[in-house]
Amino acid sequence: MSIGSSAEIPAPPSPEAPLQGGCLCGAVRYELTAPFAYAGYCHCTHCQRRTGTGSSANARVPREGFRLLQGEEQLKAFQPPTGLPKLFCETCGSALFSGDLSADSLVAVRLGTLDRDPGIRPQFRQFVDSAAPWEPVPDDGLERHPRSRDA
Repeated sequence: MSIGSSAEIPAPPSPEAPLQGGCLCGAVRYELTAPFAYAGYCHCTHCQRRTGTGSSANARVPREGFRLLQGEEQLKAFQPPTGLPKLFCETCGSALFSGDLSADSLVAVRLGTLDRDPGIRPQFRQFVDSAAPWEPVPDDGLERHPRSRDA
């Protein structure tokens, strides 16, 4: 069997097999009990500056499948001029989520904050026209979108 084949991808989060995640210092913890709607890489300049990297790996989960377990008081938000609010831990600075956790239909979760394999792989790359010149976008066969995938 080849590395990364679909047979090796674990089951997605569910009420019977929840998936937890959190920030670097442990102050913020959350749980997912629903499968992800989709996952992808974002190469926009907001994500580059928010993460200090060339792109950000994110997945969206239905809000009803997301639950904050602890640390609500540690969450701070930054609202860029365009786009969704970016939520992070005020103690360690870990970038955790995007959007309004109480109102949006989907919550954007940073894949790097999960405790185990999420059971999904990125399916696309968006904002490739903004990709960092020092990190070329790999030729990995994923859908590419010059701007937002939703545009």
